[in-house]
Amino acid sequence: MTLDATFSALADPTRRAILARLALGETSVMELAEPFAMSLPAVSKHLKVLERAGLIVRGREAQWRPCRIAPAALKHIDDWLQQYRRFFDESLDRLDAYVKKLKADAGGGADNSAVAKHSRAKHPRADRRGRKTAKAKDRQHGRRTKK
Repeated sequence: MTLDATFSALADPTRRAILARLALGETSVMELAEPFAMSLPAVSKHLKVLERAGLIVRGREAQWRPCRIAPAALKHIDDWLQQYRRFFDESLDRLDAYVKKLKADAGGGADNSAVAKHSRAKHPRADRRGRKTAKAKDRQHGRRTKK
């Protein structure tokens, strides 16, 4: 069970829908096939991909072939994603602190125009929306401007 096989199996929307149904509890292949406009062998192929990826377990009870979700594979994905969750949480915390600092520097943050003025102060040749004016662009590219 590798992450590549797991994510490859999860790339298909039909397989994700099958997993969502199995999250509700164990069910048969026939019941899994009902909502899909495809043949039973096609659903069975999707189940084989999920089984090879370690996302589901198929059993055998007489004529009934129950399928159930394998939580260990999902735990493996969650562990892998946890390192990125930490990164994004820390990045968002830094962004939040920066925005609060900008608001504090702008006079409490009640007036958003103060933040806009602050950004324009860095770029004196910018229009009201912070975009470079045509003259500034011409100067940047070495073109002469009309007086």
